[in-house]
Amino acid sequence: MKYVKLGQTGLRVSPLSLGCMTYGASTWRDWVLDEEAALPFFGRAIEAGINFFDTADVYSLGQSEVVLGRALKHFGLPRERAVIATKVWNVMSSDCNDRGLSRKHIMQGVDASLRRLGTDYIDLYQIHRFDPHTPIEETCEALNDLVRMGKVLYLGASSMFAWQFAKMLAVQARHGWSRFVSMQNHYNLVYREEEREMIPLCISEGIAVIPWSPLARGFLAGNRAAVKAGETTRAKSDDFAHRLYYQADDHKVVDAVTAVAAARGVPNAQIALAWLLAQPGVTAPIIGASKLHHLDDALAALTITLDESELDTLAAPYRPHPVLGITM
Repeated sequence: MKYVKLGQTGLRVSPLSLGCMTYGASTWRDWVLDEEAALPFFGRAIEAGINFFDTADVYSLGQSEVVLGRALKHFGLPRERAVIATKVWNVMSSDCNDRGLSRKHIMQGVDASLRRLGTDYIDLYQIHRFDPHTPIEETCEALNDLVRMGKVLYLGASSMFAWQFAKMLAVQARHGWSRFVSMQNHYNLVYREEEREMIPLCISEGIAVIPWSPLARGFLAGNRAAVKAGETTRAKSDDFAHRLYYQADDHKVVDAVTAVAAARGVPNAQIALAWLLAQPGVTAPIIGASKLHHLDDALAALTITLDESELDTLAAPYRPHPVLGITM
């Protein structure tokens, strides 16, 4: 495994991050794997050299963090060798303060995540979305305090408008507070609107891009029929994916992926991920895996170098989309 720097930091991470939304409690989503079924994925990832693991407090309402923490201990990965990322912002209960990016919720949220993960610090603590109801200064000062306390080593952000992210970076710079070092945004072959504003901003500021949904929640794998919208459990029940993808032009992009993949004799997933890994600014896509071959395909993509003709073929069918993924 060849490790890469996370933006301008000295932290080195694997060029793939194992996304842990798929692991936790099947009572939260019917496609989520419970702890026993999830363990083999962590074992395979660790064996392959993946050291970067991404979760969020809201995934399985905390159980994903529990499973991640236990899995790393189960496979004997020393804490200092793991890079653990989690997130705060989402609604965690009916309490009006158990959500958002207020100082109260951030302080309570990080302690709850630390307990569930079974660790005394989080490597990368990310705001899951922008909170328009809380002053930016309040959020950024609270996050800076977490770094000063040693509960968090680095700060990251996730999907928002580029102007919002720029304002937050400016506030951090003005006060000399710890700044965001990564942006986990929505980016893949069927959703490339981030190329307009967010990715150029991140490149300019030296911020790592760690995209979520690199395979468009499985859509780019080529097994989602235009009419039935897929045969897998997740394809049938993932309403969020249906709001993001499945437009006519999206299927044309999948056709292009299928053509390139067929010519190389590899699965679609390897080609779609190889394209993303080749894009400017991209550091480590967040990959999901509910079958072991999903993880193997992601690892295989690291060995694929697409030529200019293939890159052109993959990019050509794309058509502009409305902004998607900023809200949940």
